[in-house]
Amino acid sequence: MNFTAFRYFNEVVQSKAIRRAADRLHVTPSAVSRQIALLEHELGTPLLERTNTGVELTAAGVMLERYTRTLFRDLERVREGIAAFRSLDQGEVKIHAMEGVLSSFLPETIAAFLQLHPRIDFQVTTCSSDLIVEALIRDETDIGIIYNPELRFEISVVAERKEPVVCLVSRHDELAGEAVVTMQQLCKRPLALPRPSFGLRQLFDRTPEARQLKPRIIVEANNLDILRATAVLGACVTIGPEISARREIDAGLLKAIPIDLDSFRNVRSAVCVHQERVPSYATNAFLKFLKSRFPLTSEA
Repeated sequence: MNFTAFRYFNEVVQSKAIRRAADRLHVTPSAVSRQIALLEHELGTPLLERTNTGVELTAAGVMLERYTRTLFRDLERVREGIAAFRSLDQGEVKIHAMEGVLSSFLPETIAAFLQLHPRIDFQVTTCSSDLIVEALIRDETDIGIIYNPELRFEISVVAERKEPVVCLVSRHDELAGEAVVTMQQLCKRPLALPRPSFGLRQLFDRTPEARQLKPRIIVEANNLDILRATAVLGACVTIGPEISARREIDAGLLKAIPIDLDSFRNVRSAVCVHQERVPSYATNAFLKFLKSRFPLTSEA
């Protein structure tokens, strides 16, 4: 088996189409198809199934994709390690994070880190808790920052801190004058909540069910900005970590009110990695820097 065939196959999997893979590899589609055909001949089984929208992996293709994904990720780490030995201080850090940390914390941390390591690049993706964990397991990201994580055995927490879930309401809302909000009060109001794949939503869903309450969820979204904007307009009430609404709170558009439940007060956000992956030089340097700003908490 040759390295070029593996590289072409891996690119087809990432691009989900032979023509797109060829464009990214700067070769002709026939060259890509030829290398895939060579792999299939050598392995004695089809790897891809052509569809109207692109390609799909066969069972054998799934196995090979896992191998090539690890192969090229390890090669990338070796390349970064050699560069570090040469004191070039460069590389790339991939981060999958919950939206809340993007309002100020993560951009400020990256900006401060780049003052010390200007040649290191970042790729940042926002998504739900479930997708962040999946990206870590599939080795598609180096670092996951997760809110209220329900982790799997492959994932290690390297730093965490308390991020209580609060009720976020318009300053004109009837709840704005409350010092604390109960779940009963929340469930009587129209709610804007993230989709069930979000750790925040999973936390919320467990509580009404246990108390036999029926919340009125009238807006669901996979973007927390939409939920906060709906709350600002007074149409709904939403929930979330205060850090995620810092701009709206400082501008006087939203008010954060504590929720009278230990399960909401004791929520943590966590910096996570895959426990079996050896971090690259760039990732390790940023993890150390991140931990200094995201201290491990020992509170119960």
